[in-house]
Amino acid sequence: METTRTLIIGASVAGLAAAACLQQLGLDYLILEKEACAAAPWRRHYERLHLHTDKGLSQLPYKPFHRAVPRYPSREQVVAYLEAYRQQFSIEPRFHTEVKSLRREGDGWIAQTTQGTFRTAYVIMATGAYGTPKTLNVKGLNTFPGKIIHSAAYQTGRDFQGQRVLVIGFGNSAGDIAVDLHEHGAMPAMAVRAPVNVIPRDLLGIPILRVSILLSKLPARVADALAAPLLRFLVGDITKLGLQKRPDGPFAQIQLEGKIPLLDCGTLHHIRQGNIAIYPGLDYFEGAIAHFSDGQQAPFDAVVAAVGYEPSAPNWLVVSPNRAADLKRQLKHQRYFGHEGLYGCGWYVGPTGLFREIGFEAQAIAQDIAQKDKPK
Repeated sequence: METTRTLIIGASVAGLAAAACLQQLGLDYLILEKEACAAAPWRRHYERLHLHTDKGLSQLPYKPFHRAVPRYPSREQVVAYLEAYRQQFSIEPRFHTEVKSLRREGDGWIAQTTQGTFRTAYVIMATGAYGTPKTLNVKGLNTFPGKIIHSAAYQTGRDFQGQRVLVIGFGNSAGDIAVDLHEHGAMPAMAVRAPVNVIPRDLLGIPILRVSILLSKLPARVADALAAPLLRFLVGDITKLGLQKRPDGPFAQIQLEGKIPLLDCGTLHHIRQGNIAIYPGLDYFEGAIAHFSDGQQAPFDAVVAAVGYEPSAPNWLVVSPNRAADLKRQLKHQRYFGHEGLYGCGWYVGPTGLFREIGFEAQAIAQDIAQKDKPK
């Protein structure tokens, strides 16, 4: 059995940030990663992906993005940044090491992995805010003759050139993918069952994240009320595009569901231009024909299911529902922060930017561990 003071599980954004912060305080740690490389989720993302938050508010502790990187870094630039971050702090994860069980024993934790057993006083869960891709469950799906993939497996619109592609969903991945399909010569449509919120990525040249950070200090309903007139002016009436508007605003949506509204990077423009068709909820497939909730039907060659992910907590993390829910809250609202030496980093989804919050969490966790380990 191997022993370490702090065990970090996951070597992507949150895990790397946590490791760097522990290292800066001279604290011992070991970082485990089930994949063959660090930042594996970012390496797998679709080619068109860019950070939807500006680089100035997305840098991790102790290392800014290079000044030559644009305001919204591409996937490749984010991967390069994370690899440079790993190298700068000499972070060496144990790759191909998947945790199979984690249990509390005495005053510490025991982690059973594919590469042996580890004992630790502290555990930092850096496995990400999103779990496994949700399965698309639509009547008649087995009769559809074309390609069906989850958005997690989507790479580029080049694979669908000349095809009629139905994108199911209206989140940020769905919006990006629909635009990418159009730009690569496909004929995309989106099936949007539920009412939605849309916010612009930029507000008169200012990243919307900077406005969100200011408004996030207010109650969600107050923030939404203040933002509503400006959003109506900038976004327009989305009901004219065949979309339904949610009765609540984006801040309430994030607070209630932990889901970020569509940050518009051109999706609405292409819908208005007729480059992306909009349909209501998908009812069923009959061969290649998709039948929608309003009676419309249309043929498609392929389907991209941008239907989200299962809850993030791994099945081997055995904690109470209250504790699991607490790990997903913003630090200042957590009731059990660091209880029994267990921390979550990168689980909170909020209006203030994932990378930014990860930076705050990583520093707070490292400082809490340092305080607990002070000689008494």
